[in-house]
Amino acid sequence: MKKMTEGNEARLILSFSIPLLLGNVFQQLYSTVDAIVVGFGVGKAALAAIGVSFPIIFLMISIVAGICMGTGILLSQYYGAGDTVRLRKAMHTSYVFLFYASIVATVAGIFLADPVLRLIGTPADTIDDARLFLQITFASMVFVFGYNATTSVMRSLGDSKNPLYFIAISSLLNVALDILFVLGFGWGIAGAAWATFISQAVAFFISLVFLQRSKHTVFRISWKELRIDRIELSKILRLSTPTALQMGLVSLSFIAMTGLITPFGTDVIAGYTMASRLDSFAVLPAMTLSIAISTFVGQNMGANKPERVRKGLNATLAIGIGISVAISLLFIFVPRQLLGLFLNDQTVINYGAEYLVIVSSFYALFAAMFTLTGVLRGAGAVGFSMIATVVAVWVARIPASWILSSFIGPAGIWWGIPIGWLVGLAMVLAYYLSGRWKRFNLTGKSELNTLQVEPQANPQTVDPFV
Repeated sequence: MKKMTEGNEARLILSFSIPLLLGNVFQQLYSTVDAIVVGFGVGKAALAAIGVSFPIIFLMISIVAGICMGTGILLSQYYGAGDTVRLRKAMHTSYVFLFYASIVATVAGIFLADPVLRLIGTPADTIDDARLFLQITFASMVFVFGYNATTSVMRSLGDSKNPLYFIAISSLLNVALDILFVLGFGWGIAGAAWATFISQAVAFFISLVFLQRSKHTVFRISWKELRIDRIELSKILRLSTPTALQMGLVSLSFIAMTGLITPFGTDVIAGYTMASRLDSFAVLPAMTLSIAISTFVGQNMGANKPERVRKGLNATLAIGIGISVAISLLFIFVPRQLLGLFLNDQTVINYGAEYLVIVSSFYALFAAMFTLTGVLRGAGAVGFSMIATVVAVWVARIPASWILSSFIGPAGIWWGIPIGWLVGLAMVLAYYLSGRWKRFNLTGKSELNTLQVEPQANPQTVDPFV
């Protein structure tokens, strides 16, 4: 595990972020490989089916990610404070809570797939494939929730390396199964869904086995301790509910965006699907750095070292904006070549290129917004983070996309995205400068137990899992 309360801020954040970024890249391969294999192996109607399905799947995954982020804030502050007793209570409580949440998500996803697809106006040539893809994918939610819970424990305590290995294995398996099921067996879009199902199950089981075999018992799951502690659950819910609502509302905005896109037809949907897959890779550095700065801030706030937060923020902003500018230049100058990886249809590619050029020009705004949101989240100011997201998405982005698209077509939808980022950045920057985030304290004043970590030659980069 990695202590972030001592040592060079930039080095700590970057060393934590790189494995996490690579892990997120592998995780994005799930949906991207599905899109590439289905696009070439089945056709643009099936590709569009994945496109309209993704926001619905993302809604459920975002909610569990929000819960895990909230739990991670609590765990990282307990870890920074050295409170192993409450750390274990919170960890086991989160597992039980997420198990029941996964059952609810599975049932809801399977039965609501068709009504939601019809609500957003899914084209007739796409809806059957989309429904099938959704129902198979939602059947795997228990594995998705379980994997996120397990790796959230590791990451909140500073271990970003081992989750990378788990997701790398799973993603490579997904690529192989996609090719086998879709191109080899001819199972169509169902083959892509089953490939994802199996790969997610493998990711969960190998991460769980690893955690259980770790020699550091403080991080193991104890079947006797798998129960809900009311005090820790109340803290988890207090932190997770705003974060889960925030991410859920963002996901709902993608569904709303899809509802704006579907009236323009299959070509626009397919173009958006391809471009959004590339877009999802492009924003990963900023999103990863946001998670890293949250863990950094959480540990330092728990250790009562708020003076390190500003230095960590400055370092993260410099790294994130620099990477975002480089990606923007790539997407602006060679969008069509990148989109050609998915489908050889110039009409579809033109729509996708239009999206990439407009949206990628503002990646620096996104990086700054997410970094500041990560600081607020790590400090425990999750309520304002949720408010800023709601305003940016539902007051700025969606209305702007709707209004502009009525005048200039699909391009208006794309322009609404950076407008939302600008509004969100203004809000979180103003809150950070106010200093109100410094007042949060989640560890309390109780006597703390000492977390035992083996001494290393370089204490600021301790990672007992290696």
